[in-house]
Amino acid sequence: MPSPAKPILEILKKYWGYEAFRPLQQDIIESVLDGRDTLGLMPTGGGKSITFQVPTMAVDGMALVVTPIISLMKDQVDRLRALNIKATYLYAGLTRAEVNRTYEKCMYGNCKFLYVSPERLQSQSFMERLKQMPVSLIVVDEAHCISQWGYDFRPSFLRIAQVRKLFPKVPVLALTATATPVVVEDIQRCLQFRETNVFSMSFARSNLSYVVRHTEEKSTELAHILRSVPGTAIVYVRSRKRAKQISDELNRQGILADFYHAGLYVEDKEDKQNKWTTDQCRVMVATNAFGMGIDKPDVRLVVHVDIPNSLEEYYQEAGRAGRDGKRSYAVLLAKRTDQRTLRRHITEAFPDKDFIRSVYERVGNFLGVSIGEGYQQMYDFNFNLFCRTFDLPVLPTHNALKILTQAGYIEFIEEIETQSRVMILARKEELYDLETVTRGADQVLQAILRLYTGLFADYVFINEDVIAFRTGLDQETIYKSLLELTRMHILHYVPRKRTPYIIYTTSREEPKHILFPKAVYEELRQRMTDRVEATINYAYADSGCRERMLLGYFGETAAQDCGHCDLCIDRRKRGDHEPVDVQQGILYMAGLRPRRLEEFLNTLSFPHDEIVSMISFLVDEGFVEHLADDTYVAVKR
Repeated sequence: MPSPAKPILEILKKYWGYEAFRPLQQDIIESVLDGRDTLGLMPTGGGKSITFQVPTMAVDGMALVVTPIISLMKDQVDRLRALNIKATYLYAGLTRAEVNRTYEKCMYGNCKFLYVSPERLQSQSFMERLKQMPVSLIVVDEAHCISQWGYDFRPSFLRIAQVRKLFPKVPVLALTATATPVVVEDIQRCLQFRETNVFSMSFARSNLSYVVRHTEEKSTELAHILRSVPGTAIVYVRSRKRAKQISDELNRQGILADFYHAGLYVEDKEDKQNKWTTDQCRVMVATNAFGMGIDKPDVRLVVHVDIPNSLEEYYQEAGRAGRDGKRSYAVLLAKRTDQRTLRRHITEAFPDKDFIRSVYERVGNFLGVSIGEGYQQMYDFNFNLFCRTFDLPVLPTHNALKILTQAGYIEFIEEIETQSRVMILARKEELYDLETVTRGADQVLQAILRLYTGLFADYVFINEDVIAFRTGLDQETIYKSLLELTRMHILHYVPRKRTPYIIYTTSREEPKHILFPKAVYEELRQRMTDRVEATINYAYADSGCRERMLLGYFGETAAQDCGHCDLCIDRRKRGDHEPVDVQQGILYMAGLRPRRLEEFLNTLSFPHDEIVSMISFLVDEGFVEHLADDTYVAVKR
């Protein structure tokens, strides 16, 4: 990467208003600016986006950002545009006109950030256009998806190696919040790093207490916890139906709650998230669709009502608590039957191979794709109608499509919602002499011109509900008016659509020729089994330290027990500790940064008189220094 034209701190302050970088951010930025391939392991809320946005703004050219999370892609582009930074994105739901307009922007240097979904890399036309773009940095977000050892492997990520061949001198920045040591190694191998180069923050969170509560009445225990711990909370569940049920139950008990899942309309998602972010709603009950990109540092509590399949998922979601550094809690609710349920998920995730082949055959029949046809073609795919048409069980069918994706036969892109959008095609002067047919078309056009800006330059998201409110017209009239204006070439209207997609990555095959490599069936099944067993061991352990278990899973050795998880607290309540435990706890905390006495008392779960006595001893012996501002810090030796 070329030397920066502007100092990075100056850029940080100008665009983001921060006076200094967070831990690790500057190290990663300087590594990228030195032209080195870089892997950044930063926990949720660590400020990953700054590590590629700042260096891109410091040099000529643009960043190509590959990310699998379309909602996060849109959110980041909106935020960059709000800062007057030119950014755009490509994903499966865009029209041909929108795609071509995006290509032109990027090829002619009118864009600093191009976000793409990984399946876009399979398009030959995109790769041809990409060659002509001034790419100065390749960014891989959620980089664990490129590793078959990762918990969310996406075969389309492997195409990034082809992008590297187009820009051999351009550095790659890979970012992820969770990765075991084998995944860290595999990411660098798959991305063809020129040298090993990893920047990693500790997975330890000194302000976050990990707690497991064993109960057969999860709803009752959840309400009890929410009443015991004040402040904003997230409650994670595994199903959309369950999210609404638990939210309704909490509201009946006087706890202000709402629900969130991927099936909601974009406007509903934004409204719910805004109310939660601004503390109009205290508790959000959600599936794992909620949380990516949220910027709320004062979440005091994250509760998992249903146990996730992996510790990677759990750590990432639990880590949304306490980003402001204050005491917060990550609570996992577990009952006896949860172990059996988790192990059943393995069987559901890997249905019989003949069943998977039959799903593949029926997809082709459903979409009207002949044998030998379909290569690189994208099809709208109504998953629910597909299951109803062939009387297929939903969960095994869904997982069969994922395995077919991993085996390289199709790319199954799950539900994408595209908001309605409009671009004005007519010249401004032509709008004064319109003669429309449909009742209200003039009103609709005038409302759009008043409500939205940038309509003559690009597609702009619109909201038919807002137009209805402003005009007094019903939804059907607005829809017909927009279609008429489109037919008259006054504007181009792309209605809201919500659908999954199927892309054939090979021509359609005979079912008997569908093979499942060991790496995408037996080995992935074994890895899921290992992850599930690690999660069960964490949830049902009755000794040790929860944080130490998590750190060990991610390859980090803890110097001592955390002192504030439920197991550590239970052990101390039983009086099962030695003076050395108190000493180690104080030295660990004081070694991280200067601390006031109340921080030791509030964090360490030992009797207060023992903590005070041990601090006094450590000061007398020269292990800890009592500073003028009444804080204590460990003496380096």
